[in-house]
Amino acid sequence: MTANVEDTAQALDHFLAAIEKRAYRMAFIATGNSEEALDVVQDAMLKLVHKYAKRSAEEWPLLFHRILQNTLNDWYRKQKVRHGLMRWFGYVDKDAEEEETVEQLPQTGSYHPDERLGQERAMLTLEKALSDLPMRQQQAFLLRQWEGLDVANTARAMGISEGSVKTHYSRAIHSLRNQLEDHWS
Repeated sequence: MTANVEDTAQALDHFLAAIEKRAYRMAFIATGNSEEALDVVQDAMLKLVHKYAKRSAEEWPLLFHRILQNTLNDWYRKQKVRHGLMRWFGYVDKDAEEEETVEQLPQTGSYHPDERLGQERAMLTLEKALSDLPMRQQQAFLLRQWEGLDVANTARAMGISEGSVKTHYSRAIHSLRNQLEDHWS
C-alpha cells in the first residue's frame, strides 16, 4: 500500500472507532435489540467503507449518519413485513431472549451507589421515552442532541427538508418533556 492509502485506512479506522458506541446506542434505541443494533451499525460501517472510503474525512460523519438512518429505515421496513407475516400466521415468540439494558452494561467512573442508581433509572426512563417516539422524531432528536449536528446536516443525514427536521425535533422535545416531567419534577 502507498502511504496515502495507509493514511486513509488509518483515518477511517479512527473515525469508525470514535463513532461506534454512539452509533450503537442510536441503533439500540431504534431497534430495541442489541443484536439487531450491532448488525445495523456493522452494515452502515461496511457501506461507508466500501462506497465512501475515498471521500474526504470531513464528509464521513454526515455520510455515515445518512447511511445509518437509511439502514435503520430498511430495518424498520423489514420488521414491519416480518411482524405482519407473523401475526397473519398467529405466531408469537414467547421464548424471546431478554434484551440488554443499561443496567447490564459495564459501568465506568466511581459514583456513590445512590447517585449511580439514580442515573441508571434516569437513563432507563430516557431510553424508554426515546424508543416510544415515532422513528423520524427519534432520529431528529438523536442526531441533533447526541451527535450535535445542526439543522442542515441533520436534514442531509435524514434525507428530509430542514423544516421537517425542525418539526420532528420540536415534536420530539415536546413529547419527551411530557413523558419525563414526572421523573424530573
